[in-house]
Amino acid sequence: MTASGSEKRSANSDSESFKDVDEEYIDAPEDRKLLRKVDLHLLPILTGLYLLSFLDRSNVGNAKIDGLATDLKISGPDYNTALALYFVAYVTFEVPANRFNPRVWLPTLTLFWGIASIAQGLIKNKAGLFGIRFLLGATEAGLFPGVIYVFSVYYRRRERSWRVAIFFGGAALAGAFGGILAYAIGKMEGVGGRRGWEWIFIIEGILTVAVSLLAYFIVPTWSHSATFLTEPERKRLLARLNADSDAGSKEEFHWFYVRQAFKDPVVWGYALLFHGFAFVLYSLSLFLPTIIANLGFATWKAQLQVMLTVPPNALAALSIAVTVWFSSRANLRAPFIVGAAVVAIIGYVILITTSTPGAQYVGVHFAAAGVYTGNALLLSWPGENVSSQTKRAVAVAMQITIGDIGAIAGVLIYRSSLSAHLFRTPHAIAIGYLVFAIIVAISLATWLKKENARRDQVVSEEKEAEFYTPTQLKAKAQGYYLGDRDLHYRYVY
Repeated sequence: MTASGSEKRSANSDSESFKDVDEEYIDAPEDRKLLRKVDLHLLPILTGLYLLSFLDRSNVGNAKIDGLATDLKISGPDYNTALALYFVAYVTFEVPANRFNPRVWLPTLTLFWGIASIAQGLIKNKAGLFGIRFLLGATEAGLFPGVIYVFSVYYRRRERSWRVAIFFGGAALAGAFGGILAYAIGKMEGVGGRRGWEWIFIIEGILTVAVSLLAYFIVPTWSHSATFLTEPERKRLLARLNADSDAGSKEEFHWFYVRQAFKDPVVWGYALLFHGFAFVLYSLSLFLPTIIANLGFATWKAQLQVMLTVPPNALAALSIAVTVWFSSRANLRAPFIVGAAVVAIIGYVILITTSTPGAQYVGVHFAAAGVYTGNALLLSWPGENVSSQTKRAVAVAMQITIGDIGAIAGVLIYRSSLSAHLFRTPHAIAIGYLVFAIIVAISLATWLKKENARRDQVVSEEKEAEFYTPTQLKAKAQGYYLGDRDLHYRYVY
């Protein structure tokens, strides 16, 4: 099947989309005003949804400290299995996000996982916990790739990383906010004949359901149909996007773009990079309350132990904001991702080599800052570098799916049988995953930089005819959009 006539026009003008861009035109004062308006309508609600998503998936760690495992007679391995089932469902139900209207899709997902979160507070046995955790993973799976894709059709490439970082900062804020909320809700122990940990799930789930109903009226649709923009503003937005990438065009679905994603080694690189970081992200976020409880604060009440999770997560949120600002200013990603991984490794080394509560708590702060910051940077990378729209949607879904297989490994390795010496063995494995992520990040950056240089040389030597493969030339002739494989496209590395 060939592309439609409108797509042929887009395909034949690929090169013009990526060169000779008038920066003054797309960064004029009215553009900055337009961006502020877009930010106001996207960032608060979408970041809020992700905060609730991360809160509802990770509050089980606080509930465990507050008595969940004891009351339900759940063993250590059973608890790890319950956590893993969430990610099994999350990986299984991941879908490319450009197939559904975000105004309906994202609030509906939020409503469903909010109901599932409430149900976590009503369970009475191990089977109930297993089933609800699987359902929670299935209903939350579409949010992250959906939001990343929405960002990609509202912002130019250089504008996306900072917005994705703010959005992902909701995860760190969820950790801090979750600790405070769990401390407060834990005081409801005995109210209505329910335990404090049950109220953690119920209250936070009710909050999510309430926000989801509001979100139906706030979450925007696609940029070309955005009702919060006037007609001149919408035209201006689409013109800015078309001058930068494919984001402003209406692209029909074709399997050609799906195959492009699966055949692209760079797309697999983004997925493997997240695989390395997902191991530490979710093992740390889900087991942080348990790790802190084992640091020598056993005499503290459970709610006070939970409060100790707040400072590391608050530091992580601050680290994300500062690091991503510098990364955006420098228009570089890999060096900052590698730097974040090194900071996290320092944290895990401290956790492995020390035994005093104070030193261990310092290690937790380093680990949290590095892990969350690295994830905030890497999760925006394919949204900046992958084009066309369908290929980008598939690439983001692949990154989350393959990455979260690392999360499954993480939650299974941090188990009671490996908790000796303050989880020394799992911490060492976490370092191994971070080293793997560093290798992938450096490899990706090296290839992207060399490819940019190769394309610059082809342009300077005017050898465009020799640049494209026969398969690419055939695709261009059929009207398909080559996107990031176009000669004039340049990667961010």
